[in-house]
Amino acid sequence: MEFKDVIRNRYSCKKYADKQVESEKLTAILEAARLAPTAKNLQEQHIYVLQSADALAAIDAVTPCRYGAPTVLVVAYNKDNVFTYPGGKRDSGAEDATIVATHLMLAAADNGVDNCWINFFDPDKLAEALHLPENEEILMLLDLGYAAAGAGPLPNHASRKPLSETVSYL
Repeated sequence: MEFKDVIRNRYSCKKYADKQVESEKLTAILEAARLAPTAKNLQEQHIYVLQSADALAAIDAVTPCRYGAPTVLVVAYNKDNVFTYPGGKRDSGAEDATIVATHLMLAAADNGVDNCWINFFDPDKLAEALHLPENEEILMLLDLGYAAAGAGPLPNHASRKPLSETVSYL
């Protein structure tokens, strides 16, 4: 698929079929994340693949937004392995994990796997439920699967502001 088609057609799926993502597609999606750029190439991201009933129950306990997805990726980063930017107010952790997550999301769409970026959860509660290391910060969840019958983009999916409202040349 052409990249412009991937970004135009990808939408946040909110109803999944009971069909697991094939391992070769999941590997391709994870590989795209591995290749994502990070500040100073620190690669501080860690991706957890949740597919077991217990792991998915942990997701369901902290958010109503799994929507029946058979796989959920948890994108986290190592807070002890980040680059601190000049001024000391920001570091690369959330930025790099966001780049990784975006690669995951777009690679999933390119592989025909529906997905939904989820931030409606308490990251501390989820980290505790999954027994994640204390030095890791959860950035987001990515539901993965195949759209159930009747699922599709919201009616306003194709509605976008013109560039003149979102871009300024200085």
